[in-house]
Amino acid sequence: MPTGPTMPRDQRAAQITGATPDPESARWNYCPEGPVNLNPLFRWPLRPVAVLKWYSGAWLQITALTLCLVLAVGAYALFFPALESMQSFAPGWMFRIWLLNMVPQILVAGGLHWWLYMRKGQGMYKKFDRRDLTRDNGTFTFRNQVWDNIWWTLGSAMTVATVYQWGIYWAMANGYMPTVTWASAPVWCLVWLAFIPMWSGLHFYWVHRLEHHPKLYKHVHAVHHRNVNIGPWSGISNHWYENLFYFTTYFIHLIVPSHPLHLLFHSYFQQVSPVLSHSGFEKLKVGDADAARAGDFFHQLHHRYFECNYGTSEIPFDKWFGTYHDGSAEATTRTRAYKKQMYT
Repeated sequence: MPTGPTMPRDQRAAQITGATPDPESARWNYCPEGPVNLNPLFRWPLRPVAVLKWYSGAWLQITALTLCLVLAVGAYALFFPALESMQSFAPGWMFRIWLLNMVPQILVAGGLHWWLYMRKGQGMYKKFDRRDLTRDNGTFTFRNQVWDNIWWTLGSAMTVATVYQWGIYWAMANGYMPTVTWASAPVWCLVWLAFIPMWSGLHFYWVHRLEHHPKLYKHVHAVHHRNVNIGPWSGISNHWYENLFYFTTYFIHLIVPSHPLHLLFHSYFQQVSPVLSHSGFEKLKVGDADAARAGDFFHQLHHRYFECNYGTSEIPFDKWFGTYHDGSAEATTRTRAYKKQMYT
């Protein structure tokens, strides 16, 4: 058994205290302590302090959520086409929307990949999986995990997302859907902006469960699950058909009164935040300090064990429907039994 800094944290603690460590921690380079956290908003009795801590941690720190908000506000203020120009399909504004999708995706995913996996800027610090990303493996397009993920992200995901956005912006510009302005309804605009991540989590759970039907999984979702050990480019590395489902989350704006900034933020949350959640590292480190929250152990468990944690920690559907993996060895045993039952 390894000792010192290479040993998982709860194993080191167990060695000191004499307690028995959970065997699950031995399967990881880094394993967060205790059960994987879920949103306390849905826990009874309600604990207001815990809820406040959860949401302040999401909105008042450097997280995927706040990064996407900053990207959306900056893109809207500096580069977004005038809504009036979108009343007809024209190459100018359509090309700009495509660029507003492509450029942040390349910068964030490419930058994180360079820092974490090429330069290895923080070594193995808070990296969940001990393994490096896969090379020379016929499972992946081009026999390379990173090139495979780049192809499915930029070729498939960005294309589908952009086409859906073209249609919604066109409908918005022509008054075919309910719209609002920040001047006329500032409170609603803020409330809807805050609820978009929750809507995203609700939509993702049910679409994701559908994609894990054995027939859809084999022919569609398996492309994403080639990535057992995930990296920044794995986030939306999806089959064409999966992206047709995944990005239907944007269609909520055809029903709910929205401003272009709402769709822009929603787009970045759906496209860029998975880059961080699939980064493979819980925290990003600058110097000796943790600078930002990145990887999501809740979803990391899904990639390793497949038939668990289909949703997000924002709405505890997995807890409610019996597919929650809390990070323990007991949950791994239960998940493996469930998977065997599904495929036999």
